[in-house]
Amino acid sequence: MFLKFLRLEIKSFFRGTSLGINLTMKILRFIGILYFIGCLIGGAFLAFFYIQEEMHQNPLKMVSKFMIVAWIIDLVIKYLWQEVPTQNIKPFLTMNIRKNTLVNYMLAKTFLSAFSWLTSLFFITFSLIALFKGYSIIGMLVWLIGVIALLYLNNFINIFFNGKEPLAIAIGICFVIIGSLGYYNIIPVLSYSESAFLSFYEKPYFALIPVILFVLLWWICFRYLRKEFYLDQGLEAKKTVGKTENIAFLNKYGVIGTFINNDVKMLRRNKVAKGILLGSVMFLFYGLLMFTSSLYKTPAMMMFMGLFVTGGFQFLFGQRVPAFDSSYYPLMMTLNVPYKEYLKAKWWLMNIVTGASIIIALCYAYFGWEVYVTFFAAGLYNMGVNSQFTLWSGAFNKTQIDLNSKEKRLGQKGSFNMVAILLLIPKMLLPMGVFALAKYFTGITGGVVSIAIIGVIGFFMREKIFDIIVKQYKREKYSALDAFKNKG
Repeated sequence: MFLKFLRLEIKSFFRGTSLGINLTMKILRFIGILYFIGCLIGGAFLAFFYIQEEMHQNPLKMVSKFMIVAWIIDLVIKYLWQEVPTQNIKPFLTMNIRKNTLVNYMLAKTFLSAFSWLTSLFFITFSLIALFKGYSIIGMLVWLIGVIALLYLNNFINIFFNGKEPLAIAIGICFVIIGSLGYYNIIPVLSYSESAFLSFYEKPYFALIPVILFVLLWWICFRYLRKEFYLDQGLEAKKTVGKTENIAFLNKYGVIGTFINNDVKMLRRNKVAKGILLGSVMFLFYGLLMFTSSLYKTPAMMMFMGLFVTGGFQFLFGQRVPAFDSSYYPLMMTLNVPYKEYLKAKWWLMNIVTGASIIIALCYAYFGWEVYVTFFAAGLYNMGVNSQFTLWSGAFNKTQIDLNSKEKRLGQKGSFNMVAILLLIPKMLLPMGVFALAKYFTGITGGVVSIAIIGVIGFFMREKIFDIIVKQYKREKYSALDAFKNKG
């Protein structure tokens, strides 16, 4: 029966009206998966031999020590990106198929997601290297089973968290508190992690604990989903009482203020939009990667990180214009809506958040003022240049966004398109190249000033650039309307 379900999903994929977009996104995702496979397998080799030859420590002990961190990161990633596949199950509810079979299929399908099995490649590769280095075959096999079983537990935990954001936030706060206690050596969290995970190797019977937990959580999830497995209950779209809100001071800015008002309310109310805000906060921490590798300390990569740290909201929100308005975009196009003012409102909102990100990024001055002024220049470039290129790429994004969908926040297909990829050249490669060359010949001051000047020029030329962007949106207007009306 499971194979029949999979065949039906394959047929659905090739018969859909949006086959071109689906196929393109699948190819891009496949390339991304291959990239992460290479990173994880290569990372396993790097971790094992670096720990053994450079740090002169036991690789298995060191990996076991930080296993708790890997487990928490895996849980967070699955919560943010891995969706529970309920939509494709609904048509089968009226057929002569046992609900037990449907529920088990839905649970099993979560393990086909790349987010489920990608992390396992690191530990499989690490275990194989350890075997060639003389570690016990039974010990490493049992250790691997225990570790993977614990990682797969996150699939079930994710199901319980789905749609329960207050619970997820509370658990997240607990993780932060525990991490802080471990960081300040109040509680030896990493030592406990080392003892617990290393016991799978030294005392193989301890690996039965995660295996038993895996079976137990499968059974609990099955009971939970089986009870909620009705269209008017667990599978029903959540309905909330509408509230009338208004940010009064924005009204004095006319049409632009009205559009910004609507977007702010959308960001406060809807699940997908809230995910954009969460993703933007995560981008603020991207610059911390520079302290994990010497590669990130090169001028070009410092500029790259500065663009991401200050432009997270811009990249996530801007390229989804007008997809965020897809539910009422056809109605809006029948009204006397000034297109330029509509786009300017999006532009000002992005730049306001980018300006706030520049201020928050002041924390990076702790690592040196050279780092912060680089990020500051990147922020100005985002405000003056990238904000407009991002809006331009949004004209080609014709994928509907259901703002109340249960889909995971950053997993909307079609959010990226070929034009958006091509626009990465002026958005990312140009400032990286200019900054690197200017810094090489004139020092940090020249690099920062050159990027800042480009950003300021772009800011003051916005009216002429907006005219070009508006023309592009009008050219794509009817194809966008057709795409937003087409539910296939």
